Amino acid sequence: MRLARRTLLPCAFSLLAALLSASCTPPTDNANSNTTATTNVVAPGASPSPAVQTLTETDRPQKIKDQMTQRGEQDNAAPVLRVVEPREGATINGSVVNVKLALSGDLKGYKPMKDPATGMGNHIHVILDNEPYEAYYNIDGPAFELRNVSEGTHTLRVFASRPWHESYKNDGTFQMVTFTVKGGGDASKPATTASGQVMSNINSANANTSASPAASPAREGKDMKASTGGAVDRTKPLLTYSRPKGEYKGDDANAIMIDFWLANAKLQGDGGEYRVRYSVDGSEPKFVDKWSPIWLSGWTAGKKSVKLELVGKDGNVVDNGGYNSTTREITVVK
Repeated sequence: MRLARRTLLPCAFSLLAALLSASCTPPTDNANSNTTATTNVVAPGASPSPAVQTLTETDRPQKIKDQMTQRGEQDNAAPVLRVVEPREGATINGSVVNVKLALSGDLKGYKPMKDPATGMGNHIHVILDNEPYEAYYNIDGPAFELRNVSEGTHTLRVFASRPWHESYKNDGTFQMVTFTVKGGGDASKPATTASGQVMSNINSANANTSASPAASPAREGKDMKASTGGAVDRTKPLLTYSRPKGEYKGDDANAIMIDFWLANAKLQGDGGEYRVRYSVDGSEPKFVDKWSPIWLSGWTAGKKSVKLELVGKDGNVVDNGGYNSTTREITVVK
């Protein structure tokens, strides 16, 4: 009997300890048994850390390859442009500047025209001073009218483009003219198209304008920010920023194209001495060494700042009126 008491007493203490331990342990939720209590916890009022953007060069998107197949020989065309108006060195009295172009060359079916169903088509990139281009589709129609162009000297650049905004790079497609406006528009407002949409103003950085009641809706044009460019020397190397521009969403945000027009210079990969340096949001710069578009994947959502620069062998920007270092803001929607 005494032996049985000595055996049962330790067992009783062990059972009591186990019961106390179980009563102090919170119940386990089987649905979350593989996570810890701190996983993905965000403090009240705090925002999650933004996704890290890592951009890499990728292949031309398949949908563009499909468009190229459907277009037949058009991508091998050599469209040649001529600026009919304004003429080189012209002096224009008043604030209205008409842009009229003539197209020729080995076209292979290439013709600027917007598809009403898709809103896309071959077009001409029209750049006033150093602002983002505007797409001009119907060059056989009314002139591309710029209104409220301020007094002073202005530069116009044009070149042929495909529906997805990749520029043609043959001789003769890029044209540039410089003209002077006297008695121009209100210098506190930006230049606009005939429908009142903003084009450029070398004297105004943040001006806005509204459409004139007498404006004709038939003329093409879209909003553009004020110009910051200076005088261009047409004999020196010149980089013309083309893409990216605007907003990218859906499949278009998966791979975004960088494209530009290059005059009076050859890149290293084409046997020359220049390079095109690009950076996004101030990231480590990278280079384009052959004159052809590249596509970048890995974009995160939000506003992005894209800079393109033409640099020489010394790594410095080649100056030409400030045009060889251009920054644009785009928006990626995901």
